[in-house]
Amino acid sequence: MSFDFLEDRNKKIHFIGIGGISMSGLAEILLNNSYRVSGSDRSQSELTDHLKAKGAEIYIGHDANNLKNVDLVVYTAAIAEDNPELLRAKELNIPIMDRADFLGHVMNGHKYNVAVSGTHGKTTTTSMFSHITLNANLDPTILVGGNLDAINGNVRVGNSEYFITEACEYKASFLKFYPYVGIILNIEADHLDFYKNIEEIQDTFKKFAQLIPKDGILVINADDEKALSISKEVNCKVASFGILNGNIRAKNIIFGENGCPKFDVYKGEEKLFQLTLNVPGEHNVLNALASIAAALSLNIDEEAIKNGLSTFYGTHRRFEIKGSTHGITVIDDYAHHPTEIKAALNAAKNFPHNRIFCVFQPHTYSRTISLLNDFAASFYNADTLLLADIYAAREKDTGVVSSDLLGNKIREKGVDCKNFHNFRDMNTFLKKELKSGDLLITIGAGDVYKVGEMFLNNAV
Repeated sequence: MSFDFLEDRNKKIHFIGIGGISMSGLAEILLNNSYRVSGSDRSQSELTDHLKAKGAEIYIGHDANNLKNVDLVVYTAAIAEDNPELLRAKELNIPIMDRADFLGHVMNGHKYNVAVSGTHGKTTTTSMFSHITLNANLDPTILVGGNLDAINGNVRVGNSEYFITEACEYKASFLKFYPYVGIILNIEADHLDFYKNIEEIQDTFKKFAQLIPKDGILVINADDEKALSISKEVNCKVASFGILNGNIRAKNIIFGENGCPKFDVYKGEEKLFQLTLNVPGEHNVLNALASIAAALSLNIDEEAIKNGLSTFYGTHRRFEIKGSTHGITVIDDYAHHPTEIKAALNAAKNFPHNRIFCVFQPHTYSRTISLLNDFAASFYNADTLLLADIYAAREKDTGVVSSDLLGNKIREKGVDCKNFHNFRDMNTFLKKELKSGDLLITIGAGDVYKVGEMFLNNAV
């Protein structure tokens, strides 16, 4: 693999926010291609430790002095303009590039770029399609927003023309990509700290679809009206999928005791094959259909499709079974949008259980306030909800919204909801209340998974 914009392998690239799931993957791609890499993050993690073991210079904390003989600085959308390293790079006239631009340049070295977009399901669908291409021996390069056991992490460096990645709509970053196959799973209101409204979000997805070349393929969810309307405004081929509509459809869906679906896959009126998934929920039927539609459009063999999907057991933090203790099962899910929460709890409802105890940690103040009423209506499948404080991520608390406010809204819906302000008190409550046969599911994009781990480890 070569990168035209990084012709000299002796160049040193510095990543601000190197511990992020996408940034760490890009850094590893460069390390695997013998480039020199350094980077900083606000805290140590398994990802920073992994990169350090592979030869990267890792700095914990952001400091102007971290830039040592650097030729290019890459930063994430979450990095503030007053970041000391970013300011130092500008002061020294070191070239800077945001993550999306950098990823776009990396993609540009491949022909078959598969970019998976949508408000929900990107990581799972990217992982499913990756499983298919691995079974088809296509030797893809893969960059996924979660840890996938099949590639022992979140990145795989291949030596073919296939490049598979998630395409995030936040700050319109996916408009800097070069998709040959563009998948749009769904379009809903999110990231309203950046977008004005759903119309602007839909228009941005349309621009993404229009990046696909004439001989490329737009894979679209025909059950999602906002997504489907985009298919009329592109010049490329279109492959549609859905449960109710679309050319690639699932029929005769049956859910097993563990909530995992079995269904027949149809292309038009022709039955292609029957498939049983090892991940639960109707939403994963749609994710699988998107992967199937993309694979068929690229003429990937049906056996590789079936084998790839039937051997997919999920991505870490996507309805991940963390373990069990005293007959209590602990599951973790990354869901941080109302639609995702409903899907996760619906999957939990179909999982063997007596009672469902849900721990939810809202992610960002802007998302919580903009979707407050939708969040409040998302927990009807939980018997008891434990609500954590809002995970700030890149934002500052302005005092406009809080978990206490959200908790009041949820209680108005008749849900047994209790607010907690630290994980220790949550764990004490769970140890007292949970009984054999109960299900504990932690939900959120922050560090809420630690609650489940504390419970399994019997921490106080």
